[in-house]
Amino acid sequence: MSRTQLKRELGLPGAVAIGMASMLGAGVFTVWGPAVAAAGSAITLLIALAIATGVAYCNADSSARLAARYPQSGGAYLYGNKRLNPAAGFLAGWSFLTGKSASAAAMALTLGSYLAPDYAKPLAVAAIIVLLAVNLLGIRKTTIATAIFLLVTLGILAIIITTGWSAGSWRETLDEASVHGTFTAAGLLFFAFAGYARLATLGEEVRRPQWTIPRAIPLALVLTVAVYLLVAATALHVLGSATLSESTTALADVAAAVNPALIPIVAIGAAVAATGVLLSLLAGMGRTALAMARDGWLPRRFTAVSERFSVPWVAEVAAATAAIVIVSVFDIVTAIGFSSFCVLIYYAVANASATTLNGRKVVPWLGLVGCLLMAIALPPESALSGATVIALGMLVYFVLARRAGRNRADAA
Repeated sequence: MSRTQLKRELGLPGAVAIGMASMLGAGVFTVWGPAVAAAGSAITLLIALAIATGVAYCNADSSARLAARYPQSGGAYLYGNKRLNPAAGFLAGWSFLTGKSASAAAMALTLGSYLAPDYAKPLAVAAIIVLLAVNLLGIRKTTIATAIFLLVTLGILAIIITTGWSAGSWRETLDEASVHGTFTAAGLLFFAFAGYARLATLGEEVRRPQWTIPRAIPLALVLTVAVYLLVAATALHVLGSATLSESTTALADVAAAVNPALIPIVAIGAAVAATGVLLSLLAGMGRTALAMARDGWLPRRFTAVSERFSVPWVAEVAAATAAIVIVSVFDIVTAIGFSSFCVLIYYAVANASATTLNGRKVVPWLGLVGCLLMAIALPPESALSGATVIALGMLVYFVLARRAGRNRADAA
């Protein structure tokens, strides 16, 4: 038995847990090497982190204000429809679904790579299937599992930070900083932030959304930024920017440098963190697909909501299937770049929507410009592949919109 409405079961603690767990995932374990290589030095890496943080704050502020005004599932897809036009809404929804499918693949591949590199892809597929089953049991089960994963991740990161600062520092440095490289690094680091507005896509399941969401999103962001600053400083302190720039498993390399016995703990931490993000990510993808299906841009079957567990089960199964397909095609680095581009476009629409609200105008405009600058500065292959997929989606939109217009004209 299915229905089409969701239950409001998330309070402030659960909302903050989902927000933090959405950010403390594969990014914090994998992104530092490519980011410092693009930035060119330790100082510019921290500047890039500050830029990514600033844009993330603008996006969080815009998303929180919009989510409080429109507490339904869909995130920027819904806001683009309400505040701009259906084409902008579709652009946001399509960017979210494609970008987050790639992000889900990156999370699952990170989990598999850390636990068993020779079987990374089969493990990634298995993880997606298991977490889909958890999500299908309802948002309350998702929240409990997410909180557990978050606590384990924070504990392991605390061990890495503490032992890292007890060791002597390396002095290798890079000195090839540039403005473009700084924005490229900021765009890559944004991948690690990109889950903070997950609550906006779960707005229909939050209790007292006008009160909870504007508090949960900024609080989750501030707490996570503090963790990122400590992790970045630790990695630079232990490895130096030159060594760090060549690392794809930064925290594992930190562990190897200070105490090899920590390497298995870091592997477990990476797997747990990726699992927590993947769990909430699949939930968010399902809710956006649900909202788009309600408006006729995806098959109507996606609007089915489980009567017993109150989840959009068809949409969640479809989202998990898309992630499994991408796991079979992409590697982690390609998935991260592609995801960053699409998600930056998604938040550009959110900021553009927020510029139409009464009150603060500067913040959403800064967020909009920042998103576009970081998207353009991403590695060419990431920007090109992301732009191509988004263009194909918009082509489908205009074909469907034109067909719908003709049908209305014929009916009249």
